[in-house]
Amino acid sequence: MLWACILLPQLALDGVLRRRPPSDEPLVLVSGPAQARIVHAANVPARAAGIYRGQRLIAAQALLQQFEMVEHDAEDEARWHRLLAAWAYRYSAEVGLYAHAVVLEVSRSLNLFGPWPRFESLLRDDLQELGFRHRVALAPTPHAAYVLAGVQDGLAVVAPEMLRDALSPVPVARARLPVEATQGLPSMGIRTLGQVFKLPRAGLQRRFGAELVAQIDRLTGDEPTPMDSYRPPDAFEQRMEWTHEIEHVEALVFPLRRLTGDLAAYLAGRDGGVQRFELELEHRSGPPTRVTVGMLAAARDASLLFDCARGRLERLALHQPVLAMRLVARDLPPFVPAGRDLFDTRPVNAVPLEQLRERLRARLGEQAIRHLHRTVDPRPEKAQSDMAHVKAATKPETLPRPTWLLDTPRPLRGPPPDVLAGPERIETGWWDGGDIRRDYYVVRTSQGQCAWVFCAPGEQGGWMLHGWFA
Repeated sequence: MLWACILLPQLALDGVLRRRPPSDEPLVLVSGPAQARIVHAANVPARAAGIYRGQRLIAAQALLQQFEMVEHDAEDEARWHRLLAAWAYRYSAEVGLYAHAVVLEVSRSLNLFGPWPRFESLLRDDLQELGFRHRVALAPTPHAAYVLAGVQDGLAVVAPEMLRDALSPVPVARARLPVEATQGLPSMGIRTLGQVFKLPRAGLQRRFGAELVAQIDRLTGDEPTPMDSYRPPDAFEQRMEWTHEIEHVEALVFPLRRLTGDLAAYLAGRDGGVQRFELELEHRSGPPTRVTVGMLAAARDASLLFDCARGRLERLALHQPVLAMRLVARDLPPFVPAGRDLFDTRPVNAVPLEQLRERLRARLGEQAIRHLHRTVDPRPEKAQSDMAHVKAATKPETLPRPTWLLDTPRPLRGPPPDVLAGPERIETGWWDGGDIRRDYYVVRTSQGQCAWVFCAPGEQGGWMLHGWFA
């Protein structure tokens, strides 16, 4: 087996930064009791000013007079952690959560996504798009991958016999061993995992307990690593909150793009789609404003979801400033990707039909675009309907139907046409008084037009024109 570990060293800070547009202003996450506030994380401009993790807030304020402070929210951090686990589920059915890391078993996934360098590039591109900094390592055991990711980004150990050599130089302080061993081994002059491997197991167990020996066995693969496999939930819910009030819909576009991108990542991991989701805009007082986004078919493309939601938000008049936005998706039907021709001649930047359709519905209204389907009634005037409750036909038509059906049939003037196909007899409608009995033909007129005509059964004359082909 091969395990990839994605270490997320700035998970809490990245979760805050991805809610807002890029900025060069210093920002600091703070935590701890009111009397002993400390810096939990700092962005690049704040670190450039000398602020670091674990620093007392008073000392940070002495170094930099003005910077934005955001309270660290452990629940938010856990939510981002689970989102990334759901995203990783797209690449492997075996996904586990470690502190600030996601591990996934990839030996079988390499057959689908290509060799490890290409697979690693896919993972990094996705994480870059989602806005999370990361370190990636590959190893035969999940715990070894976890340790190696913290030591060297990009390290890949693919053979079990190479694992001990790769782990040997790792300092004990960074080997994620039990706390007592991490503190006690250096005092004995043991500073690397290679030195730990050479010590007698009985002595280690007697001095530091059985947990250290078990941890070493999990590192080297001599003992399987117990791990709860992650499974994505059956519903998606994500919330973004700001420290300021948003009064205009235009300012909601950036967080909306993030939320719909997260939804698309979750759906890709779940290999499903969404046909309906809801946006909740939370205000300082009163109930939230709810915006329902529905589509004609299940989708999971991030740009399509964003276009649909944005179109509906732009038609909304805010009656109160917005403090937070929540996206909830509970209707998650199966998703079948649309196939494309191998020699597709469409321009590269052409908008897919599904995206154009949903964009028009979002801009013009739900009723502006309708979905026609064939019915079981063979009469031309009733053979198609946009009503969802009308039963759809399952059998294919025997002959082609015209793209333009005339409201009322009319006589076909001029010389007799050339018959191209037919007849197709339609004899039905006796139950509602609209009974018809006709033989339909596809013909070419003397002017070269392709028409759909009918006449009395058994005859070829007295043509009545009923439609035109494109």
